[in-house]
Formats: sequence, structure tokens, C-alpha cells
Amino acid sequence: MKIGVFDSGIGGLSVARAIERAFPEARVIYINDAENVPYGTKTPEQIYELAHPKIKELYEQQCDLIVLACNTVTTTSKAKLEEAFPVQFIGLEPMLKPAAKLTKTGKIIVCATPTTLGTARYGQLKTEHGAGITIIEPDCSDWASLIEANEITEEKIREDIEPGLAAGADVIVLACTHYHWIEQTIAEICDGRAIILQPEQAVIRQITVL
Repeated sequence: MKIGVFDSGIGGLSVARAIERAFPEARVIYINDAENVPYGTKTPEQIYELAHPKIKELYEQQCDLIVLACNTVTTTSKAKLEEAFPVQFIGLEPMLKPAAKLTKTGKIIVCATPTTLGTARYGQLKTEHGAGITIIEPDCSDWASLIEANEITEEKIREDIEPGLAAGADVIVLACTHYHWIEQTIAEICDGRAIILQPEQAVIRQITVL
């Protein structure tokens, strides 16, 4: 099996590596768009125009499956990309459904890009799974850029998520693959106060059943 993985920057590399570990017999082709990262502050129209040629590259390499390892691309452009390319897609979306099932306090933190938070798809997920739950959305607008530049600090992360933890949130959803690279730091800040959700294992389960 040939599996394509696309993300705007280095975030999706963690997803590609997880897939390689789970499916050592597969050939994983990873492509990003480092020249235009981050996507999370761009418009849906800009994102599609940037993502389309990258997905075309993977399609022309005859990938059996393409993983959109980017919540922003998935929530803004997955449907249009599926129309443009006749290949199986797996997208990453904010994990509100499992977060809603796991929370005991009724409060969760969703760490996502501004564009993802503003999409109709994210709004739909909130409507479907957020009833009776307080969803805290800290300003993570500069996280992806800081991670790309290797300049994000524990102090910065703590400043952004500590108010939600102090308010009683017991689940944190990492809704951008860039944030996978700081998962351990977030876990240390949480110090057992919250469960952290990110979608790598969910993607692997989806690939397994295809």
C-alpha cells in the first residue's frame, strides 16, 4: 500500500511516522507546504488553492490513500479535494466526540487554529457533541509558527492553557498536528489534571479497516 500524508508544515510528520510504525510494509510519502506555513490564519479559499497542487503530487504518485494530516485543511477543504481527486481520503478533525464522552467536569479545552475554529464543520461538531459542555478555546494562533521556528516555550504554552485548566477542564483536544510536537510539555503542565487527545491512533484505526 502506498499512503500519502500531507500537512502545511512539520506537524504532519508525526502522523507519517506513526503510520510508518503501524504499517511497516506500507510506503509512506510525506509532503508539506513549508513555503506557505502556517495555514491556520489563512482563508478557506487560500488553503484550498495551496493544498490542491500538493495533493495532486500525491495523486500522481498513485497513492492508494491520502491522509490530510491537518485539521485546518480537513475542515475547510476535504470535500472539495474529494471532488477533485478520485482517491480515498482520511482527514483529521477536532476530537470533540471522544472528549465529550471522557470529560467528567463537563469542561474541555480545544487547541486549534483560528481558521479551524471558524469553519462550519467545527461548528457542526460543537452542535453534535458539545451540548451541555463548556468548550474553552484558548488563543493558539501563533503556536504553529513558533513550533516551526522551534521557538515555543513552556511559559508560552502554560500562559495559554492554564486558565482553562484552572477553570476545571479535564480533557485537552490537540486539533492541529503541529501541537503533537509539544504534547509532552502540555502533559507536564497538566500534571494529571487533564487527559490529552490527539488523532494519530484514530487515523491508524481507520487505515486498518480500509
